[in-house]
Amino acid sequence: MSALAAPNEVVTRALLRQVNVPGLDRPAALITLDNGFDHTKPNSFGPGGLTSLDEAITAALAANPAFVAVTGKPYVFCVGADITSLPQLADREQALEIGRLGHRVFARLKDSEVPTFAFVNGAAMGGGLELALHCHYRTLSGGVAALALPEVFLGLVPGWGGTQLLPNLIGIPAATQVIIQNPLMQNKMLKPKQAAEMGIADVLLEPADFLERSLEWAAGVVRGEVTVTRPEVDKDMWAGVLYFARQTLDQRLHGAVPAAYKALDLLETAKDADFATGTAAEDEALADLVFSEELRSGLYAFDLAQRRAKRPAGAPDKGLARPVTKVGIVGAGLMASQLALLFARRLQVPVVMTDLDQARVDKGVGYVHTQIEKAVSKGRMDKGTAAKLYGLVSGSVDKGVFADADFVIEAVFEDLAVKKQVWAELEKIVKPEAVLATNTSSLSITAMAEELEHPERVVGFHFFNPVAVLPLLEIVRGERTDDATLATAFAVGKQLKKSSVLVSDAPAFVVNRLLTRFLGTVFAAVDAGTPLDVANSALDPLGLPMRPLALLQLVGPAVAYHVGGTLHAAFPDRFDVSENLKRIADSGQPIVVDDQVNDEVAKLLVVGDQPLTAEQVRQNALDALAQEIRLMLDEGVVAEAQDIDLCMILGAGWPFHLGGITPYLDRTGTSERVTGQRFLPHGVASLPA
Repeated sequence: MSALAAPNEVVTRALLRQVNVPGLDRPAALITLDNGFDHTKPNSFGPGGLTSLDEAITAALAANPAFVAVTGKPYVFCVGADITSLPQLADREQALEIGRLGHRVFARLKDSEVPTFAFVNGAAMGGGLELALHCHYRTLSGGVAALALPEVFLGLVPGWGGTQLLPNLIGIPAATQVIIQNPLMQNKMLKPKQAAEMGIADVLLEPADFLERSLEWAAGVVRGEVTVTRPEVDKDMWAGVLYFARQTLDQRLHGAVPAAYKALDLLETAKDADFATGTAAEDEALADLVFSEELRSGLYAFDLAQRRAKRPAGAPDKGLARPVTKVGIVGAGLMASQLALLFARRLQVPVVMTDLDQARVDKGVGYVHTQIEKAVSKGRMDKGTAAKLYGLVSGSVDKGVFADADFVIEAVFEDLAVKKQVWAELEKIVKPEAVLATNTSSLSITAMAEELEHPERVVGFHFFNPVAVLPLLEIVRGERTDDATLATAFAVGKQLKKSSVLVSDAPAFVVNRLLTRFLGTVFAAVDAGTPLDVANSALDPLGLPMRPLALLQLVGPAVAYHVGGTLHAAFPDRFDVSENLKRIADSGQPIVVDDQVNDEVAKLLVVGDQPLTAEQVRQNALDALAQEIRLMLDEGVVAEAQDIDLCMILGAGWPFHLGGITPYLDRTGTSERVTGQRFLPHGVASLPA
């Protein structure tokens, strides 16, 4: 065990107690996992925690119990391995040892002659869920908030039996979904009902008296009164499912996420191999991945999303924030309507929208009501909450309704003159301390506020579409924005459950500036004569969430052309305005159809005779990103490179295996070649030098 010493490990103790259960002639052994903290610091397993569980199992079995059950502290079962200790492993042999230790301890529950149960009372992820899978039976609380095998999301594989046990429990299609598909869909979680329907749990119980009902149910199983039946796993489709899954990975990731492919190999092994062979293969895969750059980037990205996002760099003292009891939204279009619903749901205060005429106002309020109705019909919202939200959201053509609002945000046409006119009108209506926020994606906050009597209360509050899904909020400080306004903006962002990043007032801020530069290089290649399909597929080796032309279609060619024009005016040497992009925007035709380039769009283009190869397009795009990021850091657009990565992960959905983007630029040598230096020190999001 000395080789596995983890000096910084917060040890999860396995606390054993004997429980008398009615109807049984001897006590049951109940092991509770508890690291000594509340639910905000979940249980996880390092070497110390595994050793404690091993000792508890030994003591439990020695007492000859009616059954052995494992559960967790309130709201948390176990969220798996202590991933923070992985970078501390000195060599591959230590990685193998940590895998083998987990397998050996968990297998004691699987191989026990005494019935074993997992009472999954709270969050169960990774090794926590694998622990439960080793037990003979599983009860699941309907209140569990997080249930998943998320390892591939980080650059790992389920390494403590998950790839072998799960497919042989619930079948290969569902197991592939849980182990590969869900992690690659922004780490999608299972709902308790879904997990029970899949067969991961044997019974779903109410959270209020979960432990008592679990003990009763387990006693029924032991007495033979409750029979657990599980459908036979169909192995005839095994190869076909994995073949299709591999094709899907190739089309989407193009080999960019080694963990996903290793997980596929392990699932293939699970079909016919004995358990010892399969778990030995897991050990080898884990050892390989622990010393990969992709895992280091994934852990770095995870830390950004879990820690830095909760403590925004440069945010002022939260004690300066003013209370917000009413929100005003200028505009009633799609973005404004999404904002209205979000503010009402999260802040639980009145939200009022305005627009130029009653028809637009009614359409905006109608959109909100429709979304509420959909949430109720799908069981995502109860009728009481829906009734409250109906009453909170209203609309008017009279901006006078903003007179008592504490926070007013505009979501009108992206034109500086229009926005300045809006604020000039509103300043005469709103109270002196009201915050004026703009959802602009590229325009100057300082310029927008320069003619106001109180420019210090104007702040950028830039959401990303779809508003309900993407967690990033770029909070932009103008030259005269004061600390109280900024603190209020951050407080509101937190209430909205968004991850806020402080950004200085620079053209297009962070995400749009980088994506515009990125797309600009791709379109420059098209303008030069590179076929659209070559330019579109050139970035495939990065494993981005979507190809450039699909991204352009999502953003909208007209919007992209407008933002490009703003950046061209600011930085004409680096941002070109493509007339081909304008032709596409004017045509109104889709650029891609079913991920294939639209031939009709290709006919609209006027191009040169100097086509680039896919490799040249890719390198040009990476070089442009490296140059732009270095310039942004030098300009002080954000505090550090970590904020650039956080923005790209949360605002553009760029994958964890890239670490956002700067670790990848460092890893490929692009940073040093283009800018003369790395963005991050060796050992941060990378292996030590």
